[in-house]
Amino acid sequence: MVVDDHRLLAEALASALKLRGHRVLAAAAPAAGAAELVISRAPEVCLLGTATPAEPGMFDPVVKIKRERPQVAVLVLGPVPSPRGIAAAFAAGASGYVRHDERIEGVERAIMKARAGEAAVAPQLLQGAFSELLNPAAQPDDEGQRLLQMLTPREVEVLVRVADGEDTRLIAAGMGIAPSTARTHVQRVLMKLGVGSRLEAAALAARTGLLDRAGPVPPAAGP
Repeated sequence: MVVDDHRLLAEALASALKLRGHRVLAAAAPAAGAAELVISRAPEVCLLGTATPAEPGMFDPVVKIKRERPQVAVLVLGPVPSPRGIAAAFAAGASGYVRHDERIEGVERAIMKARAGEAAVAPQLLQGAFSELLNPAAQPDDEGQRLLQMLTPREVEVLVRVADGEDTRLIAAGMGIAPSTARTHVQRVLMKLGVGSRLEAAALAARTGLLDRAGPVPPAAGP
């Protein structure tokens, strides 16, 4: 099961896993209902999306899932974590931690380890965590804030809508602009972020926490 706030990311990952022979029970759900959905479906493995792994209470859904369905292996899917974030995930009962921008082969390896009852976390994540603990940076670089400052408010809204899976028509309707203008905004966002596709832009925004900083946008207007 793949559960994430951002439908585009969740569905893309679910599709990739299906192509590799996995049976995916669900693709997306709001964070508030994630635990209940996982508990009701009881998958072997759950990839549970989070955007701010160091925030207090962020792993409460993991605690609830493990309390109600201890047999479910929960893999946290999130941005580059701090050492505290990794520790909090495992303390809550998670079987592993997978970065949002991990290759599908890495995600699959984590799933196999989790199913076998092993801790699933990439060696480079552990190395980075230990390095940060031993040599803490006085002022760590905030990539999400840096990217946010590169975009105009309109472009930030476009990026959030792209991450929510809206196509050009929905973006235009939701923002009250012409489709051609919406396409131009999307292309500018991709250029400024240095990515080649909407999926890459959404993954980068989620990994750096930019989406949380940007906040929600009004829903797109219906047809």
